[in-house]
Amino acid sequence: MNSLLTSIPTALTAFTATNLDDVLILLLFFSQVSTTFAKRHIVIGQYLGFGALVVASLSGYFGGLLMPRDWIGMLGILPIAIGLNRLFIPETEEDEVVENQLKKSSSWFSNLLSPQVYSVAAVTFANGGDNVGIYVPLFAACTWESLLVILGVFFLMVGVWCYTAYRLIQVPAIADSLSRYGNYLVPFVLIGLGILIMIDSHTLENRGLVVLTLLIGGSVILNLGRNLTEINQLNALNAKEPQLD
Repeated sequence: MNSLLTSIPTALTAFTATNLDDVLILLLFFSQVSTTFAKRHIVIGQYLGFGALVVASLSGYFGGLLMPRDWIGMLGILPIAIGLNRLFIPETEEDEVVENQLKKSSSWFSNLLSPQVYSVAAVTFANGGDNVGIYVPLFAACTWESLLVILGVFFLMVGVWCYTAYRLIQVPAIADSLSRYGNYLVPFVLIGLGILIMIDSHTLENRGLVVLTLLIGGSVILNLGRNLTEINQLNALNAKEPQLD
């Protein structure tokens, strides 16, 4: 019984220590809420990303199959790719594409599978590379009962984190600043976050991973270039439509 009671403060401490930076990211996400990027996308994405971190930690706990720290740092490519996409593709164009996708279905399942949800989940998962290294030994020291308590506290705290960020964004000074500069700030925050993840994980000290990172980064840039070309072609066609009438 005592071990179960001590599991609660242990879980609170571990979650807070490993997720403090998520509050800033959640604030930025909530500042971007629009008709195509709803609060539910942020909450579902946050739970999905954190759930993936827990699953990765549990796989290490049960099977001892934990990726090396420098390989975990490769997750930094995810926020970099998302940040580049948001930096170079105009928000209006992105919103139009997303809005067309959302019109196809409004069910909860479609919201779970939406690109907005996966964008949030990808950033949450990539930013939690260090979490895995902390959670695996924490879980390994637990009994099955205390593990369940810790996981319950963890997932409860995800909701608390989302609610806290949502309330903070309603503070006029914070909301006004992020609403005014958030669109310009978010891409650079995501790119910086990805770089810091790779540096902190010593990924760039491994020559093989550097080559792999450059290859993946090149494919991301090529894909971004294709998207920009398609958008420019669509804009050109839309500009010619009035002339055809």
